[in-house]
Amino acid sequence: MFTGIVEELGTVRECRRDGDGFALSINCSTVLEGTILGDSIAVNGVCLTVTELDEKGFVTGLAPETRKRTNLESLVSGSNINLERSVTPSTRMGGHFVQGHVDTTGVIKSFTRDEDALWVAITAPDSVMRYIVTKGYITLDGTSLTVVDVGQDWFSVTLVAYTQSHIVMPQKKTGDKVNIEVDVLGKYVERLIQHGIAQQPAASSGINTEFLQENGYE
Repeated sequence: MFTGIVEELGTVRECRRDGDGFALSINCSTVLEGTILGDSIAVNGVCLTVTELDEKGFVTGLAPETRKRTNLESLVSGSNINLERSVTPSTRMGGHFVQGHVDTTGVIKSFTRDEDALWVAITAPDSVMRYIVTKGYITLDGTSLTVVDVGQDWFSVTLVAYTQSHIVMPQKKTGDKVNIEVDVLGKYVERLIQHGIAQQPAASSGINTEFLQENGYE
């Protein structure tokens, strides 16, 4: 579990093939403090296990499924990445509950300057747009952010000056992919609603079935 508050910008040392997967080695310093083999570290929002440690960084494995579902497949030597250690009982919850389980990737639609702030618009597939709401939480490349506007197939966030200097997003360009993890609470609510519909007749439940059908819940 993570908070979505990036602790450090790390740098990819190399990404080499390792059997049927890949080994990703990362240079860093802050996230090494207190880290031991087997710990979890979020790399661009992807929960990965530390398999090797040295004085300059750590190594983790990338399964084929991870590379397909996330933007980690595009990493090369020298790429900057967002890093966060998993939470502890004493961790400040400055962001929200982030699992490190990326749902899909989105594409940067535009960057817009607003004095010292930076607006970023992201296009995303229908599979996740249903969970994205104005003023709700969203995790982009492991960064906990607040959704500002929502369109049919896009949403936007804004980055204050401090955030811009501590995450990888401003280094990207239009058309680049970003890892998206939606707020898991929305998924639980949807699941509970679906279960409730299945357990009782619509006539006695008071549920507007026409509305649910129109919105893909039946």
